[in-house]
Amino acid sequence: MTIGDISLVLVGAGKMGGAMLSGWLDMGLNPANVTVIDPGLPQEMNQLAEQKGFRFIATPYGIVCPDVVVVAVKPQVMDKVLPTLKSLVGASTVVISVAAGTPVSAFKAHLGEEALVVRAMPNTPAQVGRGMTAAFASHGVTASMRTLTAALLSSMGMFVWVESEGQIDAVTAISGSGPAYVFHMVEAMASAGEALGLDAETAGILARQTIVGAGELLHQSALPAATLRKNVTSPGGTTAAALNVLMAEQGGLGALMEKATTAARDRSIELSK
Repeated sequence: MTIGDISLVLVGAGKMGGAMLSGWLDMGLNPANVTVIDPGLPQEMNQLAEQKGFRFIATPYGIVCPDVVVVAVKPQVMDKVLPTLKSLVGASTVVISVAAGTPVSAFKAHLGEEALVVRAMPNTPAQVGRGMTAAFASHGVTASMRTLTAALLSSMGMFVWVESEGQIDAVTAISGSGPAYVFHMVEAMASAGEALGLDAETAGILARQTIVGAGELLHQSALPAATLRKNVTSPGGTTAAALNVLMAEQGGLGALMEKATTAARDRSIELSK
């Protein structure tokens, strides 16, 4: 089964849902086989539905079991939304969740123990096609379903499978929340630039473009990050002086990042209960 052949229901038409839908349509998903469910019915999605030819409705009433159901609603409304989906999830339907903090058990509680669920964790760069998504497949998800899921989620950027659902909490801490760490790095570098005497606008431009450029270099290069770091660092030079601080065993960035991501992982576990 190819993406062009499947029937798909997308539940939730927010930024993430909209980004995924745009990617799928670009990949050849037949709009005539797509239904988007969102009680908010955003005007821009109505317009897109008219342009592309997919169906956009407020409730799942009348939908025959599709091949794929993608749930992209906020975790806090999940208990309200999931019971409404039970009638459209069939024995051969794979349910893909991109909602943080909602375990497979929650889906099975509402949709039935036999429900075939993939729990995925994308991140916000998916909105520009540079996302990182990891997913866990529950028992019973077939090889063909896994292949189809990987194809759909790869539309947002890179995709990997993890072996256990518990690893999704670690994924959340690293890539799910990770973009915020990078954005804060820009803020910290800009603030440091001001402290060194630069005006706020110049410091902000320098910090932002440095992160953007370094990220693009990392994207295009096959070299490990450690090698790229070493390539920038001359022995006894300015970069080495800064890295002596950032890479300090006590209080350096490595120890701080481990502490931060552990806090994020632990919070993800709490939210899943």
